[in-house]
Amino acid sequence: MPSRLIIARPVPPAVLDRARQEFDVRFLGDDATSPDALLAQLATHEAEALLLTGAVRLDAAMIASLPPSLRIAGSIGVGYDHIDVAAAEAHGLMVTNTPDVLTDCTADMAMLLLLAACRRGYEYEAIMRAGWRQKFGMPDKLGMRVSGQTLGIVGMGRIGRAMAQRARGFGMRILYHNRHRLPADLEAGAEYFPTLHAMLPQCRCLSLHAPGGAASENLIDAAALALLPEGAVLVNVARGTLVDEEALLAALTSGRLFAAGLDVFRNEPAFDRRFAALPNVFLTPHMGSATVETRDAMGFRALDNIAAVCAGRPAVDPLWGVA
Repeated sequence: MPSRLIIARPVPPAVLDRARQEFDVRFLGDDATSPDALLAQLATHEAEALLLTGAVRLDAAMIASLPPSLRIAGSIGVGYDHIDVAAAEAHGLMVTNTPDVLTDCTADMAMLLLLAACRRGYEYEAIMRAGWRQKFGMPDKLGMRVSGQTLGIVGMGRIGRAMAQRARGFGMRILYHNRHRLPADLEAGAEYFPTLHAMLPQCRCLSLHAPGGAASENLIDAAALALLPEGAVLVNVARGTLVDEEALLAALTSGRLFAAGLDVFRNEPAFDRRFAALPNVFLTPHMGSATVETRDAMGFRALDNIAAVCAGRPAVDPLWGVA
């Protein structure tokens, strides 16, 4: 008899099709935003597994209220700041994420944001959509060259290393700050800085790839931004909470920063619209992994974890012991 699975949020068609072939599925769609509604569905279905996204929070109170039938919550995505992992472990609920499969697409997005921010992508595109007609001379609307610049990477995990690989194609010098220094083969020539503030003065470009959570809250604050060279560019595809947004807005409006490329924000989707009013900010709506291939792979990886646990095997990507 197939294991009983609740799918709490919309997933790509291929993922839903596979889930229905392998599990006894109840799909909640867009109606799982209420914790009480989700708990009711888990209980009535006597669900053994829950497939969720970052839009569904599993805090300590929610975990304590889960039905005893639930064995695993498989989250689609790398970040897990929407899950209280310690509470899940204490409750005996396995929680998993989906690393690896979204690395390349998220790094591609980071490179897109870096190029668009440096080369005034938003401004140029706006000019064309308005009909152009105005002539521009040699000194007008000049961007910043990407090739040959120094790029600082905060968080040299899978995505950070993939970003470094792409940046090397542009002849960029790579610096990085991480909790621990990487082995030489993973560094691939990147220069390690044990402290963030020691690295920042050398970074004409800065790309954020650190995990979220209390330890990294406002990691890039006014003091950090002040250490960057005048006219630097900031890219964030990680978590909006890494950045003090008031400080970032001040640095962008004053000209202290040349530009920013942002895919993540502190309050999503109700982001601070002051960013949208700035011509030197290139914005995307948290779409780092948004390709057909990657979203399918993320969903399949989550189902792999769920299938393993329901069959009595170890999870592929357990979060216990990570937090």
